[in-house]
Amino acid sequence: MKRDQEDAVDSAPRAKELPLGPSLIERAYLQAVEQVDDDGMRTRILDAADEHFRRWGVQRSTMEDVARTAGVSRITVYRRFSTKEELVERVILREFRRYFDTFLVDIASAADVGERVVVGFVSSLRALRGNPLIGALITAEPDYLVSSLVGDGGRAVAMVREFVARQLGQEQRAGTISADLRVELVAELMVRICASFLAIPSQVVDLDDDEQLAAIARQFLLPMLDPPGVGRPGPDA
Repeated sequence: MKRDQEDAVDSAPRAKELPLGPSLIERAYLQAVEQVDDDGMRTRILDAADEHFRRWGVQRSTMEDVARTAGVSRITVYRRFSTKEELVERVILREFRRYFDTFLVDIASAADVGERVVVGFVSSLRALRGNPLIGALITAEPDYLVSSLVGDGGRAVAMVREFVARQLGQEQRAGTISADLRVELVAELMVRICASFLAIPSQVVDLDDDEQLAAIARQFLLPMLDPPGVGRPGPDA
């Protein structure tokens, strides 16, 4: 009876209940850098949860649904994820880890800080829009996605903002951008531009056109790297 009551509670989680705070981005980022993998059974359950969330939505999915999709008992799922909220967190963390993986690989080939910003912007939109789970949320649960992006304090935006701010901080320490740059604010603006394209369809910008996105980044994002009255260091600085 107690487990049935837990399932009833789990069946309709709200986005604001998801613990998408700094600790989550910290773990996602470290896992991306350190290439940490889940054990086989956890991966199997996460794969099943991801599949079920994409097909039926997060809010309509229960732990029993996930267990059935994974071909395991419900108790096996609960042994590894004590609540549905924890399972959803882990699925989302894994998706962000994949985003971080892609982002880090893509910007590694860029020649300078300007190109890293451009490549990062294009890569972010491509990776997030092409993500099966996020794509399913855009189609089936747009309110859930918008709430995750901009609602309840903007916790998902804060996750990515912290990641971008880390990259800008590294550039600052390397002397490729001004020490006067307010990296948290610049990261906030860059991420919110990205988030708005994800959450609100554009009739002006073709989000499938990488060249157009790169041109937008060069025209509007790169000037953010220059604080008023301070020029950005050149390659020989």
